Amino acid sequence: MRARRVAAALLAAAIGVVPMRPAGRQAAQTPVFRSSRELVSVDAIVRDRAGNVVRGLGPQDFEIREDGRQQEVLTVSFQEISDRPASPAPAVDLLADVRSKVLDTRSNAAPSTPAPLAPETLAGRRLIVLVFDTASMQPDDVQRAVDSANKYVSDQMSEADLVAVATVGTMLDVLTDFTGDKEQVTGALNHLAATDGTAAADAAASTVATDETQASATADDTTATDATELDLFNNDIRLRALKTLADALGPVEQKKSIIYFSTGMERNGQDNQIELRAAINAAVRANVSIYAVDTRGLQAVVPGGDARQASGTGVSLFNGKGVSNQFDKLASSQDTLVSLSGDTGGQAFTDTNDFGEAFTRVQRDTSAYYLVGYSSTNPVKDGRFRRIQVRVKRDGVRVEARAGYYADRDFAHTANSDRETELQEQLTAAVSSTDVPVMVGGGWFRLAADRYYVPISVAVPGSAVPVAAQAGKASLDVLGAVRDEQGRPVGRFRQTLQLPAGPGATLAGKQVLYQTGLTLPPGRFSAKVVVRENATGKIGSFEAPLVVPDLKRSTMKVSSVVLSTQLQPAPSTRGDNPLVREGVQLLPNLTRVVARDQKLYFYYEVYDPSVLPGAAPDLQTSLAFYRKKVKVFETPAVTRTQLDAPDRHAALFQFEVPAEQFTPGLYTCQINIIDEVAGHFAFPRLAFFVRPPAEREP
Repeated sequence: MRARRVAAALLAAAIGVVPMRPAGRQAAQTPVFRSSRELVSVDAIVRDRAGNVVRGLGPQDFEIREDGRQQEVLTVSFQEISDRPASPAPAVDLLADVRSKVLDTRSNAAPSTPAPLAPETLAGRRLIVLVFDTASMQPDDVQRAVDSANKYVSDQMSEADLVAVATVGTMLDVLTDFTGDKEQVTGALNHLAATDGTAAADAAASTVATDETQASATADDTTATDATELDLFNNDIRLRALKTLADALGPVEQKKSIIYFSTGMERNGQDNQIELRAAINAAVRANVSIYAVDTRGLQAVVPGGDARQASGTGVSLFNGKGVSNQFDKLASSQDTLVSLSGDTGGQAFTDTNDFGEAFTRVQRDTSAYYLVGYSSTNPVKDGRFRRIQVRVKRDGVRVEARAGYYADRDFAHTANSDRETELQEQLTAAVSSTDVPVMVGGGWFRLAADRYYVPISVAVPGSAVPVAAQAGKASLDVLGAVRDEQGRPVGRFRQTLQLPAGPGATLAGKQVLYQTGLTLPPGRFSAKVVVRENATGKIGSFEAPLVVPDLKRSTMKVSSVVLSTQLQPAPSTRGDNPLVREGVQLLPNLTRVVARDQKLYFYYEVYDPSVLPGAAPDLQTSLAFYRKKVKVFETPAVTRTQLDAPDRHAALFQFEVPAEQFTPGLYTCQINIIDEVAGHFAFPRLAFFVRPPAEREP
């Protein structure tokens, strides 16, 4: 589905305003009335009760409603692809410029617009992109996916199929552009050796860069380094890669397909929800359907643990909690794959060992379909989701079509006259801008039984902040809001940051960190932050869930764990912020990427330790560091027999660990906490990445 401008009923390949000229004998002297119509294109498959495609339908047979309002159907065309086209396969170069655009979309360079193609160039062709998410897959997962793709090429690939092959690791890499040459596709697939799978075996430390080669490699430029660090512990780079592919395929006026091989995307607090919505919306607008394939295949949930994991301990093996946790973890990793597929008109293939079903479904869905264009009666560019209902005025047929799309947003009229309105509109938009890389982190520290301090940190790499010509300072506007589960605002912050410019054109080599906080009760919230750099007006946004646990129900009451590499003098008034102690403020490291010549600071709090009548509490804690499954270092145990903050019934712990004793690579820090009096314990974990000193920013 794709929104675009038309003049009368004439389709234009690029979005823009096309003037309309009324007919007349002397057209040059006739007054010109300029107008435009917003055309929304929907690909729809119409089937009868037997599942066969219904042919011969025209505009009079379709009825389309947008948000419940009936729309005028302007164009209906039937697209049918023959597996043996009459013309030879054309030379197509659609993906030549997408190899580095995953990071380029976050730089200050103006994005390039792909040139529109003539519709007849690819008429009767089926465009399929095979995307292998090597960052999420183990080597055997990659091999299974490659084997299934090779089988498709040898047994199913028809003369009408044009296939491209791409991988997503630390960035998007196109191995081959669209081609109908089976040997060329097979060569690209065979290039994907089993060793290309880079996912960490330890699920607690899942990331996109885990092997020794990536750990010691240096980035070619600071911009790439800054952007990669923000994406190291989340799924955003994968979603941005899918969005980049969809944007590149947008100018092609037909249905396209992406078969996405992955082992799932487990959502966590580091993920930007806006990236997910932006990827889906880009695919919807470009008429791209995503078919996600879980390469783990059919999986068994074994109560006692399978061959890949240790057996369950304690009572969880007998009360079903262990099995329930395994089911929840599996479902969580597949939810995003299902959303990507379902919301773009594709299908997710999970819990199956037959990956060939995905290729069969793609060929079936793109063999015969209708492209229906209608003029939307809603001209407002508010960025809201618009629901579409497509029906055919015949009995006994069903229609397969997308559920809707997000409208465009146009801030040109407010950028100069009302910047505050622009920020507010971006804050309330479902799909807001992500041109500036932003990361947001939170946490929780108990102040009272029903009151928690939630620190919120916002990080922006300095390479994304340009400095205006002859300006002594760089400027950033920050606007954020926190909402509860009902969407009601519970907190808001607004700040304009004035930063020293330095000698360069940007603040490259530095990181901008903004900290604030608010007091919340236990519950589930959503935090969204919008950042605008005021040299070019580019905007970035980040949205993530924010969960404040109810520690009343926990046997071991522990705060969130903060990793920091920097301390700074704090203001004289601390307020409720637990990260300010004795005139020093702890600055969280949101990227969790550290250099070997830095120091690591770990801070956390334990509440309400058990005590016997007339006795003192007895808390013991230490830090253990793992490289994959191997323990490489452990700190001496620290014992607390009294409370550091009696007013909050809290024992405070802060460890300082030099990073120089770790070789470059990925590590998991396990915090061991034992309440000797009650016999309770907790083992929270967090992952971090150590890079060589040469990569450290000055």
